[in-house]
This record gives sequence, C-alpha cells and structure tokens, in this order.
Amino acid sequence: MTNATIDRTIFEDLEATAGADFIRELVETFLSEAPGMIAELRRSLADRDADRFRRAAHSLKSNSNTFGASALAAMAKRLELGGFGAAGEGRHEPLAALSAEYERVAKALTELKRA
Repeated sequence: MTNATIDRTIFEDLEATAGADFIRELVETFLSEAPGMIAELRRSLADRDADRFRRAAHSLKSNSNTFGASALAAMAKRLELGGFGAAGEGRHEPLAALSAEYERVAKALTELKRA
C-alpha cells in the first residue's frame, strides 16, 4: 500500500478518535456501498442525468475523504464539479480510472482493517 492510496495519518487519526471496531464497520460499509456509487455514476452518465451523476460523485468523494483515500476523492471531486464533461462525454475513461483507483483503495482498506 502506498501513501497515494490511503493517507495513514488520516486513517489512524480516525481510528484513534472513533475506535478500531467502529472503523472496521465504516470500512465494511464503504466497501459495500462504493461499487454502487460507481455503478450509479455509469448509469446516470448513460441516462444523461446530471443531478444523479453529481450526487453519486459527491457521496464517493466525501466517503473517500473520510478514510484518507485522497486520490480517489480528488477523482470523484473532478467528476462532481465537472459533470459529464469531466466524465469524457460518454467515453467513460475517467470512470474506468476511478474504478481502478477504487480497487486499490478497497485492497488497502481491507489490509488496514485486518491490522
């Protein structure tokens, strides 16, 4: 795991404040909900529903920031603020990159959750 995936300081501060058990629950919730948010980005892009697109990007950004997944949060923020234009106007390359970053984050969070 690299610092670019999860900011350990943010994660450890959260863990110290909320407790390890609660953090495990938060991680599990994030890991179960984030794929749905990414799927919602794809659906709302296909449906040309800008409001749904921005809401999904906003939720993913906020949840990613909670754990210190800064790169994922920044990607989601670009989609939130840039809308369909930031998503490549239907070409989906930014969503593919976002999905790949989520996979790295999910792996890192799973490792941290076990620690």
